[in-house]
Amino acid sequence: MWPLPALAGFLLGAYELFWHQRLVAEVGRLAGPVFLEHLLPSEVLRTFLASVYGPNVANDEVIAGVLGGNGMRPRGDDLTISTGTTVKLELQGIDTKTYHLRTTQHYQFRNSVPVDRFVIFATSNALLRDTISAACRYPLFELYFIPDSSLFLESVDDLRHSTQIAIDYLDHEGQRRSAEPSQIPPVEVKFGEWATYLTFFRESMGPLPKLSPMSHMSDLRIFECDLSGIADDHVVRAICGLTVWSRTLQRTNDGFCYWQSPYPSFVDKISFDATGLAVADSPRHEFRVMPFTFRSATASAQWLEAAELGDLDVRSWLLPGHGVALLWREALS
Repeated sequence: MWPLPALAGFLLGAYELFWHQRLVAEVGRLAGPVFLEHLLPSEVLRTFLASVYGPNVANDEVIAGVLGGNGMRPRGDDLTISTGTTVKLELQGIDTKTYHLRTTQHYQFRNSVPVDRFVIFATSNALLRDTISAACRYPLFELYFIPDSSLFLESVDDLRHSTQIAIDYLDHEGQRRSAEPSQIPPVEVKFGEWATYLTFFRESMGPLPKLSPMSHMSDLRIFECDLSGIADDHVVRAICGLTVWSRTLQRTNDGFCYWQSPYPSFVDKISFDATGLAVADSPRHEFRVMPFTFRSATASAQWLEAAELGDLDVRSWLLPGHGVALLWREALS
């Protein structure tokens, strides 16, 4: 017979060699999903990122971008994640100097978003443009950028009067309903209330110090839409799907327009229509699509005629900061 220490050593070695990994894998398979359902998504991701990236306050920005919200409820019930997203950008020339950028965005959310409000941010300030998505904690919002500050107020007025919204929603009884496209008069948020909507007006955000609303009265506007206003006398309890049509006034010689995802979105395709940019006496333009995504099926990196622009098949996840730009220049020949 084997001495007891030798037998114990043999069994321990056999366990480590043959059984340990299988046992851990099986326990993880059975208990992992159930266990994770009861954890807060933000805490799970914060712990993981700290172990990979190292402790850093900037990890919180990654967490918010990946999760699409604060992640303070189990199973991600407080997250805004679109699993079916399409976008269309259309350029409509007004004269040789200005054009209308018409944007159509459709989102179908993984979980219904328990809100009845939609917030619109419009800015001509590049710093705010690059910070608002991380600073906004409202579940449903859209950000519009007007590069030419001299057009800002006129473009904001255009945005207010052109925006239409359609929703799929749950009413107060939990019944799923749809509301047809409707123009909801956006209510302007007074600058004294801006801190309620954007974190950087309440406190510093990493290297960005606390900002004063008074310093941005000329380059920022915030509007709020009551989605119950298009719900046919029903109370909106949660939003399942959202489509937004909007129009902003832009300067043609900016030479670009773009769209960025406001929340984690699985984007099927992004469409472009620049055939309407040309007006009488305007030069002929050529265009190039520049995605900034994980991947996309960009067919050509060449400059194209407006009529040659096709749909961009993305079929990938886009996080806040990801998107696509459409560039143009006067044709060389």
